[in-house]
Amino acid sequence: MVGMPERDNASITNVACPWVLHKTAISLHQMPRTTLAINELKKNKIPYICVLTDPTAGGITASYAMLGDLHLAEPGATIAFAGKRVIEGTVKEALPPGFQTSEYLRDKTGQVDLVVDRKDIPKTLETLLSILLKQN
Repeated sequence: MVGMPERDNASITNVACPWVLHKTAISLHQMPRTTLAINELKKNKIPYICVLTDPTAGGITASYAMLGDLHLAEPGATIAFAGKRVIEGTVKEALPPGFQTSEYLRDKTGQVDLVVDRKDIPKTLETLLSILLKQN
C-alpha cells in the first residue's frame, strides 16, 4: 500500500460480479495484493467493511470479499464461490432453499452480518463507522 489513510478514514469495498475473474491472470494476480492491502488496514486499526452486491461470486468470494471486519449484503443477493449446480454435482445432494442468498448466509452461517436495502446502505455505513471509529 502506497500510503495509509489517516486514522479517521475507513475502507469500504463494493464487491460486484466476478463471473469472469478466473479467466484472466492479471485479475488473479491482484488478489494477493488486495489481501496484503487489507492486512495493512487491519494492522492500522482501520475498518474494512465489505458491501456484497448481487451477485458476488467466484474468486472475489474466495478472497477479499470475506476478509472484512463487517459484511453487509443486499437482500436476496447471490453470494457464492461456485454455482448451485456445480455444488450439487460435487456433493451429490440437493442444497437447501436459498443456500447462496445473503439471508441464508446471515441466518445460518454468519458470513453476512447485516442484510440492508441498497437505499439504506449509506446511513447504515455512517452508523457503523461512527461506532467503529468512536466518533459520535
